[in-house]
Amino acid sequence: MGKTDVSAWDLTALLNAADPKVDTAERHLWLIRLMEWLRHAPVESDAQVTKTPVLRLKHLLGVLDRHPEHQARVGEVLRRFWSEVDNAALLADFGFAPRMDLWGELSRRVRARVLPLTPATTDLGELFALLFPEKDDADWLRAIDAETLARLRDRIAPAHQDSSWRGPFLDAIVFLASAVRASAFSPAIRQRMSPELLVDRPFRQLAHVAEQLGDRARAASETGEATLLQQAQYLRALLDTCRQCADSVHEHLEAHGVSVNVVFEVDQLRERTHRIDALLTCVISPEPEREIARLMADLVQTADERRSVRTLLAQHYSLLARKVAERSAETGEHYITRDFAEYRRMLGAAAGGGAVLAATTFIKFALLAIPLSAFWGGWWAGVNYAASFVLVQLLHFTVATKQPAMTAPAMAEKLADVADDAAVEGFVDEVAHLIRSQAAGIFGNLAAVVPVVLVVQAGSRFVFGAPLIDHHSAEHVLESITLLGPTALFAAFTGVLLFASSLIAGWVENWFVWHRIDSAITWNPRIVARLGAARARRWGIYWRANISGFAANISLGMLLGVVPVVALFFGLPIEVRHVTLSTGQLAAAVGTEGFQLLRHSAFWWCVAGIAVTAVLNLTVSFLMAFRVALRSRGIRLADRSRIYRAIRLRLWRMPLSFIWPGKDMSA
Repeated sequence: MGKTDVSAWDLTALLNAADPKVDTAERHLWLIRLMEWLRHAPVESDAQVTKTPVLRLKHLLGVLDRHPEHQARVGEVLRRFWSEVDNAALLADFGFAPRMDLWGELSRRVRARVLPLTPATTDLGELFALLFPEKDDADWLRAIDAETLARLRDRIAPAHQDSSWRGPFLDAIVFLASAVRASAFSPAIRQRMSPELLVDRPFRQLAHVAEQLGDRARAASETGEATLLQQAQYLRALLDTCRQCADSVHEHLEAHGVSVNVVFEVDQLRERTHRIDALLTCVISPEPEREIARLMADLVQTADERRSVRTLLAQHYSLLARKVAERSAETGEHYITRDFAEYRRMLGAAAGGGAVLAATTFIKFALLAIPLSAFWGGWWAGVNYAASFVLVQLLHFTVATKQPAMTAPAMAEKLADVADDAAVEGFVDEVAHLIRSQAAGIFGNLAAVVPVVLVVQAGSRFVFGAPLIDHHSAEHVLESITLLGPTALFAAFTGVLLFASSLIAGWVENWFVWHRIDSAITWNPRIVARLGAARARRWGIYWRANISGFAANISLGMLLGVVPVVALFFGLPIEVRHVTLSTGQLAAAVGTEGFQLLRHSAFWWCVAGIAVTAVLNLTVSFLMAFRVALRSRGIRLADRSRIYRAIRLRLWRMPLSFIWPGKDMSA
């Protein structure tokens, strides 16, 4: 419902419009307009705007005191309102998903943002979103003074002096306790809680104790408040134990993979226990009106959060990003060299990867010569890339551009503690190791791909009398990878795809671990019968160790081949620029045109384009992966300037340590 023009509604008109005899929707609409009148303020200073609803509330109460006829009508409207609405829909249900899954809540929030609400309902939760549609409402609710709260209490609930006002709160506590117990007993949660914490069966007791509390609260006038306080204390102890049990689920997820639906359900369970705590405070407080006002303010904030799709996704993206980053970090450690022996091995592995990608280059030219449709051309190009990357993995070689997205999460782990200078220096050491590893990867890739391509071209001339790549294809290479064209943009886009492949790899590995596929391979009777116990065990270990690599390589290859075709379908003429493949293409062009090509400026513009491609492939994928890793750990770089100063100092004092391992193996 859009905002009403409250300037046309002065207080007298609003009070005259109060009619308890109209239908439910009109009474609710009148209350919404009254709240808009309270909230509405002329342009004033920022310090006064927050207080305006409180001042208007005091004015409203004063007018009701001076005009009994208005007081009677408003009182009857409020009495009918409280007798008709479902209070538990606000106190027990509001802010919680009716279905225990993330995607159900996401679709609900999208619908809430798109579809308008109606006041023709008795669901107080729905009405609450219309009565308090702005997040600033929480501020003025908390700003109401004690005297005004007492006056407001007498207008809204004149029966406050007996215990009848507690009824909706006690019912809501029982409903919430039952929901907490049901959630804890669901298989996804129950099987992942700590057995030690469940020994005293806290969830079984919770609903029973909540019902006992309700009975004793209603009979408090006979039994006294001391018994009620004792029961409330016991309920709070149970709530603390239930929250500890919920926390133990996260410990299980840390070890066995993450499910966003399980995380969402655990969060809902914890939030329900906190709501029970807040309701309990209202029931036993000597000044319940103050606690109720705070609860209403908290519900206003909840209403604002419930409208936010971004908040929901951010909360669960952070946790899933952590698991994806941690899975990538395990892989990324293998790509970081810390001494000369590891550096030499990286050069050798990268050279092997460059030799494989030389063959990939020629297969790419062969596919371009086949008259395929756009989609199938992209598809088979992706298959070519994926098969090449998988072959590189199986031969224990490496491709330089895959390293940054994998090593960034490993780097982020080093930022968990940068409180002192030694920790900062340790992080700078890791930066030097990482950059040196990337340099070794690129040197090895390019040092192999160029001579292999040239040798193949020369061999083709010797055997067949002509190079494998014709003159037209060579000219196309010079036109496509030159720095004078959109090469920089395409290289940055390729960096995004490199990052996306690492994200897919982490997600696939998390899925693999969550569903315990390695255990199934090892122990499934049919698999064991077919492979034998020893081979099944080896296969389980192998796939657990290599699933991330296969997912990264296959997804990267298909992304490089298919995404440009899909983008072209939508009118986006974007291509990929991979530094090693581009270098292989340029070497093939030299093999076709001869070394006299080096005298032309077009060749050197392509060399410049390859240099820019290398930088953008690496930096874009690394920065995106590093950002995810930081987000996953909730790290805010308060010491960022210290880290940057330390890196600059290392560059000034030991610039070669970022390219070549020195005698000091720590740097």
